[in-house]
This record gives sequence, C-alpha cells and structure tokens, in this order.
Amino acid sequence: MKSVSNKVETLRTAVAVGTLEASPEAIRRLLDNDLPKKDVLIVARVAGVQAVKKTSELIPYCHPVPIDHAQVDYEVGERTITVRVTVSTIAKTGVEMEALTSASVSTLTIYDMLKPVDKNMVISSIRLVEKTGGRSSYIEKFPRDLRAAVVVCSDSTAKGVRSDRSGRIIRDRLVEHGLAEPTYRILPDETDRIELELKGLVSSGHRLIVTTGGTGLGPRDVTVEATRRVIDREVPGIMEAARAHGQRRTPYSMLSRGLAGLSGSCIILNLPGSLRGTEESLDAVFPAVLHAYKMMAGGGH
Repeated sequence: MKSVSNKVETLRTAVAVGTLEASPEAIRRLLDNDLPKKDVLIVARVAGVQAVKKTSELIPYCHPVPIDHAQVDYEVGERTITVRVTVSTIAKTGVEMEALTSASVSTLTIYDMLKPVDKNMVISSIRLVEKTGGRSSYIEKFPRDLRAAVVVCSDSTAKGVRSDRSGRIIRDRLVEHGLAEPTYRILPDETDRIELELKGLVSSGHRLIVTTGGTGLGPRDVTVEATRRVIDREVPGIMEAARAHGQRRTPYSMLSRGLAGLSGSCIILNLPGSLRGTEESLDAVFPAVLHAYKMMAGGGH
C-alpha cells in the first residue's frame, strides 16, 4: 500500500451515489413492502453501513481507517431508486472508496431483493459526488508576490564543513506551494548575526522566513533566542502542530524548541536542523500555515 505516514490527520468526508432503474410496479411493491424479501431499504441500509467497515478487506490497496460516521439515505422516484452514502473519518487518508463501496453494496442489495419481481433492472451509475478534507482542502490563496526566505543556522555549514540539505528541502517545498524562489542565507550559530539577518529580511519586505537549525538544547543552539528578539507576537499553535506531528514518529520531537511568530506582517518559523525533522515539520504546517495571510488581511477563518 502507498505510505501515508507523512500525512496529517484531518476531518475527511466523502459522498457517493448509486442509481438503480426499475419498473414502476417493482418500486410500488417496494414501498408497500409487498415483496418476497421484506424491508428492502432497511436491509440495504444495514448492508451499506457494513460495506463501509469492510472496504479495506474488499479493495486490496485501501488503508483501514476508523469510521466516525456512515449514513445511507434514499430517494425513491417513479422509476429510480437513488442511494446516497455519506462517510466521515478523522484520518490520514480519505474515505471515498468506503463511500463508493457502500453505494455499490446498498444498490446491489436492493437489486437482489427486487429481482424476483423485476428481471430488467439496471444499475445505471455508481459515482463519487463530493470529497472534502486532506491537504488539498487547505491550499490557500495568498499574495503571489509574497517574498520568502530560507535561513540555515549552522556553524559547520557556514564554514563549508557540511553541505546544507534541510535548507534546500525547505526552499523546494516553498516553490512547490506556489511561492517564488526564496532568498537563501547560511549563517553561523551566533545570536546577534541571526537577529540582524532576520530583521534585515523583514525590513526588505519578506513576508515569510523559515529557519532551519539551532532549535535544540546544544550550547550553540540560539536560533530561537534570536527569533524571540525579532517577533512582535508568538503564534504557538504552529510549532505545537509540528511537534505533535513529529512526536508520533519519534519521541525526540519534544526536544525541539522551535518558535513561530509575527514580525509585523512577516511570519517567522523555526524548523529543526535535521533533514527528517525539517520534512516532518513542513508536512505538519504547510500549506495550512499560509491561511495566516488571509487572516492578517482581515479575512478571518
């Protein structure tokens, strides 16, 4: 199965619809409960809910997910029965296959129970009509001329002893999210130098600064202290989300002191220096963090 370990848990909902075409006589007898197999819609509803729970056993590459809500509704017309299934979960992957499987099984159950009185029924469609949640639901509009910067804080990288990987990962990820090529800086672990660079980037019109390195407990880890001198307001939830995401993957995540805050209208984020910590933090906060620009512009939530 495809790995979803880098994804974040979000509320995900899917709606699928199945349509069965039958004769007016068959539909009349269904509504009158005048059939050899009784309570067709009730049985089909139970079958649909059961199908939601069994989807990962039926469809080979589906991940098992906890189902928080499953609902099967019907619209009965003169010649059609429409099955509408809604499924919700809080998970790393969506439930569109669960909704589609449920719509299929519910519709097939109705077909099976009506076939003694109608041999010409047709299941005309099974389709997904709605899907929400997941990373794509949190892609935000932001000023396309927004200037971003990546600041690598590392003595060894500044001396040329070690090549930078985390900063390049951040730079590439920002471009993937639609930002222009960021300004790129490498600095030694010196509080005053980092503070001066951050202030210069803010004053030159940068609206997003992402640092990497200097968030741990080492004697030279000072990026957080430098950032605290620059920001006007802390936004604690951003790095809380990053640490919570990381904590589910390694217990060492709790040792990161990364800070996030605003300096004027510029967001500054402190990410860890490790490649893995950087990638996990980016997975946790992007693209949702870009919603901040809409809020700062008065758009609210």
